[in-house]
Amino acid sequence: MTTVTPEPQAHDAGSFPVTQDLAEVRFLTGISIVVPTYREVQNIPLLLERIARLRRDHDLTLEVIFVDDDSGDGSVEAVQASGHDWARILVRTENRGLSPAVIDGFRTARYPVLVCMDCDLSHPPERIPQLILGLNAGQQFMIGSRYVPGGSTDDDWGFLRWLNSRIATLLARPLTQIRDPMSGFFALRKADFDRARDLNPVGYKIALELIVKCDFENVGEVPIEFRDRVHGESKLTFREQLKYIQHLRRLYLHRFANAMHLAQFLVVGASGVVVNLVVLSLLAAFGLPDAICLAGGIGVSVITNFLLNRRFTFSYAKNGPILRQFAGFLGASAVGALVSFSVSMMLRTRALFDVAFGLQLAALCGIATGMIFNYLGNRYIVFRKTHVRR
Repeated sequence: MTTVTPEPQAHDAGSFPVTQDLAEVRFLTGISIVVPTYREVQNIPLLLERIARLRRDHDLTLEVIFVDDDSGDGSVEAVQASGHDWARILVRTENRGLSPAVIDGFRTARYPVLVCMDCDLSHPPERIPQLILGLNAGQQFMIGSRYVPGGSTDDDWGFLRWLNSRIATLLARPLTQIRDPMSGFFALRKADFDRARDLNPVGYKIALELIVKCDFENVGEVPIEFRDRVHGESKLTFREQLKYIQHLRRLYLHRFANAMHLAQFLVVGASGVVVNLVVLSLLAAFGLPDAICLAGGIGVSVITNFLLNRRFTFSYAKNGPILRQFAGFLGASAVGALVSFSVSMMLRTRALFDVAFGLQLAALCGIATGMIFNYLGNRYIVFRKTHVRR
């Protein structure tokens, strides 16, 4: 019997050698293969043919669930015409998208092992046994990877496509150390998926969502040869790439909540300085008195800071009572200003700050203290997050 053995490091992304001869391996675990589709009618029979051969060669107990976003191209008829009682198709008419389709497919799966793959034949179904063996060897999550030794991409990949993939992978590096988190070919246990909470993916990188939200530490990678599609059109548009950035932001907020909220709070604060100066300059251009120009700049920047923090920094609270939040924001800002002033004056009396530019140094320390106070007040009082669980 030929088996696949994981690397011993428990917390590293294990790379699993490709086993060429698995004819004698028998898999007793039932497998649910979920395939999200949209206008893939030409590829459905080809994929089913390869899975049928795999099923026969390894005596697999499996089902294939095509989750179609209402293509209307004959995909339903193609699955029905296959004659395979282990293949079915779900048609979705709401909340369309690759990631929601995969989640819906996983929720309806019958068997204890879940596999996700594309329908365009870019993922080799012949590698599914290696993914399952990795799970059996103790890994929590297995990925078909292009970027581990033995993996490759099609020769038709141009430099820009390669660069786009590498940049996307680099942006995800703080979230996971695996080499190909962008892969859509992966396997996990249904029990682990059922324990996942707060799944909220956008775009097409559902594997990254599951790795982060399920807190998987033991992730293995099996090398695959990634091939370009022959039939149909690629769904990877510029809009989907923008969704990936939005998805990354959500995952960073999930994994590094306080650091991300603070960073966004500081960015909004910096934008307020720009707004303040722009408004002040416009009012001055109309010849208004300095006091009105200064007050106008401060007033508008306070409003924009509040709206931006409510919409982006603390977006979970954007549906809260806006007037009450605004009053709280003004109160926190006023207290923060008082803290900043008090700290600056206290430091100014210290010998350490009785030097050239000592006043400016004391002011900077006061501003930093006031900013931290403002953040904590807004994060945990004004825009506090409440959880109610039964």
